[in-house]
Amino acid sequence: MTAPMTHAEAGAPDLAARVRHLTKTYGTGDALVTALDDVTLDVVAGEFTAVMGPSGSGKSTLMHCCAALDTADSGQVFIGDQEITGLKDKALTRLRRDEIGFVFQSFNLVPTLTAQENITLPLAIAGRSADREWYDTVIATVGLGDRLSHRPNQLSGGQQQRVAVARALASRPRIVFADEPTGNLDSHSGAEVLELLRRSVDDHGQTVVMVTHDPVAAAYTDRVVFLADGHVVEDLRAPTREQVLEVMNRMAEPAAGDTP
Repeated sequence: MTAPMTHAEAGAPDLAARVRHLTKTYGTGDALVTALDDVTLDVVAGEFTAVMGPSGSGKSTLMHCCAALDTADSGQVFIGDQEITGLKDKALTRLRRDEIGFVFQSFNLVPTLTAQENITLPLAIAGRSADREWYDTVIATVGLGDRLSHRPNQLSGGQQQRVAVARALASRPRIVFADEPTGNLDSHSGAEVLELLRRSVDDHGQTVVMVTHDPVAAAYTDRVVFLADGHVVEDLRAPTREQVLEVMNRMAEPAAGDTP
């Protein structure tokens, strides 16, 4: 299997995030579960990366540790040049606010706010106003100019997720983490959101890391990192749907793969 690409091996590209020897466990004794087992990984800036693996492989735990939503038992996580492991609560809050954007499967919009108010909410909480030129660019990119005064219950699921993507992009974060962003959408709306994330990378140099189980979604990305049992087991660049399916099928047959 292909080893994960490291900083040195990649010719020292700019990195949006780095993970070094990350280990995370849950429970104790007989109930101990190792979600991440000595994971090392680089996330290249300006790329769209997917993280895939079977249920329990550690993909969501990896994202949560990278996004400062959870803490690991050991190892290091860097966002840009800032090591986030060990940061105090106030510093972590500032980092999540200024450096990281989030897109969740369930949209996580405030129902009483308009689309525009939802998009600018993180900036308002931080006491910052939106950069008007960038805000206009984001709104044009997500195609929501005629929906800004609508509340979430007046929007389709696809439109709500586009609001969530715009909210994640509005502060120009170093990296956007998307957790199953098409999981609650039909195929057409899902494709719109994936194309939107793809354009944010291609047109605006955004870095996006997406957890997904969908090989169609993974085919929109530049790179797919596969996890199994808390380990990075494969690293696929310029993926196609067929290549992703091939790896997933191989991972689903460990007994056959382990036979000498």
